[in-house]
Amino acid sequence: MASALCSALRTRDALVDHMTTLADAEEAAMVVVYDVILLDRQVPDGDGLSLIPKLRSNGVSAPVIVLTARGELDDRIDGLDSGADDYLVKPFAVEELLARLRAVMRRPGDVRVDAVNFGRVSYDFDGREAQVNGCRLDLPRRELLVFETLARRIGRTVQRHMLEEAVYGFDDDIQSNTLDAHISRLRRKLVSVDAGLEIHPVRGIGYLMKPTS
Repeated sequence: MASALCSALRTRDALVDHMTTLADAEEAAMVVVYDVILLDRQVPDGDGLSLIPKLRSNGVSAPVIVLTARGELDDRIDGLDSGADDYLVKPFAVEELLARLRAVMRRPGDVRVDAVNFGRVSYDFDGREAQVNGCRLDLPRRELLVFETLARRIGRTVQRHMLEEAVYGFDDDIQSNTLDAHISRLRRKLVSVDAGLEIHPVRGIGYLMKPTS
């Protein structure tokens, strides 16, 4: 189900990180600002609900939608009382999930990062538009997705598989050097417009984007 959901969301240009354990999910939520978290109750290292209080106690206020096959009234109450913003029982239609995502992301909160400024670049996550010194920077779709993924983690190394998952759909045939080609073109464009940003490969791990020293 996770693979199908990731594929469906990415076809709608969403950036998705897929974690298979509560430990990995907690670690990711500590370093990445997410717009929303989809949380299954049944994961290998425990009940997904146990993660929510940990996130809240560490200042992670991203809305959480719990996905579960446990749909009894007591289960739904437990989910909402644990701090979940919504509770969706399996099986469900992807369109319903998308509607619930839109609903929780419309609610007031301090978690969403709508725009960031670094170097000489301003990036609007909602409108998916980059500007350099007030002038729009036109990027093809996949270069834009690379840039957005790196921008969400500015100054931190992004693992290669996370970039590939953000840029390519589940069914895409990814050649070994395709991602590197996108990043190489993106790097040249940032240099050509004097964006004040540089992208560095981190050997054996991924890439890091940071303001030019």
